[in-house]
Amino acid sequence: MKKSLLFALLVALSTADAFAAVEISSQTAQRSLAALDDSIAHRIDFVNRRQRKIDNYINTLNQEGPSEQLLLAISEQYTGFNNDSALHYLEMGLKSDACPDKLPFALGRAQLLPLSGLFTPAIEIFNSIDVDMVPKDKLPLYYDCGRQMYSYMAAFSAGDQNYREQFTAKSMECQRQLLEVLPQESLSYKYNLGEFYFFSGAKGRARALLEYVIDNARGNNTVIARAAHHLSSIAHSEGDSTAYVYYLTRACIADLSAATREMAALQELGSYLYTRGDVDRAYTYLTEALASAVECGAPLRMIESSRALPIIENAKTDQIKASQRGMIIVLVLLGIVAMVLAITMIMLRREMRNMRVMEDNLRRANSTKEVYISQFLSLCSIYMDKLNQFCKIANRKIASGNVDELYRLTKSGKFVEEQSRDFYEVFDNAFLHIYPTFVDQVNALLLPDKQIELKDGERLNTDLRILAFMRLGIEESTRIAQVLNYSLNTIYAYRNRTKARAINRDTFENDVMQIQPEY
Repeated sequence: MKKSLLFALLVALSTADAFAAVEISSQTAQRSLAALDDSIAHRIDFVNRRQRKIDNYINTLNQEGPSEQLLLAISEQYTGFNNDSALHYLEMGLKSDACPDKLPFALGRAQLLPLSGLFTPAIEIFNSIDVDMVPKDKLPLYYDCGRQMYSYMAAFSAGDQNYREQFTAKSMECQRQLLEVLPQESLSYKYNLGEFYFFSGAKGRARALLEYVIDNARGNNTVIARAAHHLSSIAHSEGDSTAYVYYLTRACIADLSAATREMAALQELGSYLYTRGDVDRAYTYLTEALASAVECGAPLRMIESSRALPIIENAKTDQIKASQRGMIIVLVLLGIVAMVLAITMIMLRREMRNMRVMEDNLRRANSTKEVYISQFLSLCSIYMDKLNQFCKIANRKIASGNVDELYRLTKSGKFVEEQSRDFYEVFDNAFLHIYPTFVDQVNALLLPDKQIELKDGERLNTDLRILAFMRLGIEESTRIAQVLNYSLNTIYAYRNRTKARAINRDTFENDVMQIQPEY
């Protein structure tokens, strides 16, 4: 009775009624998730570090033989890492003559057996120990074992509310008695008091003590993990999802740093993130928790983790299908883009071919113009030469007094005829160089029995020359008469006669204008 009153007094004096919650931003929670991802990536390093410590203890055991201190140290290192091995070394301690004090080994087994689902043997071992016979310095170990044992049983009895409440009450009773025998200045006392407040519903007091524990645990990752897990539960009950994720993440990082394979926090965090739509992380965390539970030899943790995996697996499958659908859409879009590019390339190639044809035509046109200019210059040169010759003849005739002979020469028209023949020859060659099929194209516009037939050696006749001048843009009969040295009536007669031979008289001259040069 005195102890209970003393405990109540200590509880009342240890904390105040009001505690302010630590404000945690969403950025802090996201950074903690990123840190957790990094810790998972380096998990094997933490495991190897713990395994090396175990191997050192086992090497010492092999060299020096069993002792109470050594076997307890090995079982402690295996607890939460490989529970079957921990139970093995605890059993070894119970059977070894080198360990006369069997109490720590029995309590260790009672604490671990619930993780394998062996509730009854654990309770039998714990109840077989007479608390009145437990040495005073071992009482903290005894009550802590009962607290942890019943706590495991309560955690794994979630489906049965009666059992859960019974085991929780027994765990809290053991913890209350533990607080009475722990030094108040110790971190263990503050942690257990915070946990006691947590289960009692005094969340403000529990939060203050547990945050103090986290800040002062100094590398004791096991204690940090437990305290952070309780703080996450407080945040979750208050609807603070940001703090809930943050503290769960801290608990997971602490578990990973300690190479603890019994990771209830990681399992809980994975399940929560799944409900928030973070399927990738949820899948990673739950599979990691399940794999760790298998390595640890904790069947009940395996069952809890495996329950959520089918849901996550389905979500992962849906995500993969969604990705595949997205890939199909992307491939279809890429196919359309490729088709557009192909069509564009074909059109560009066609345009390039057209441009090359145009360039060739331009080159030919330029070449034709050069030939035409050359012919024109040649014609001008011939006329200038003929004019010079005529001037010399005229000068000689006048100088010698043969004016009558000069008169007869000019009156006969022989000189003009010769010049006209030279002009026709040069013009015909130049024009047919530009329009090599002009004769055939004109005949195509005429009636079959009215075709123009050229004489041997003729390239163009008068009819065709008149049409040629028209095609070159000299449509006035007056100008054509001047160039060809015919009378205006003669030109009219030729034009009318040719039009009369046309298939379509009304459009004949316009049809002639449509004849295109060939390059």
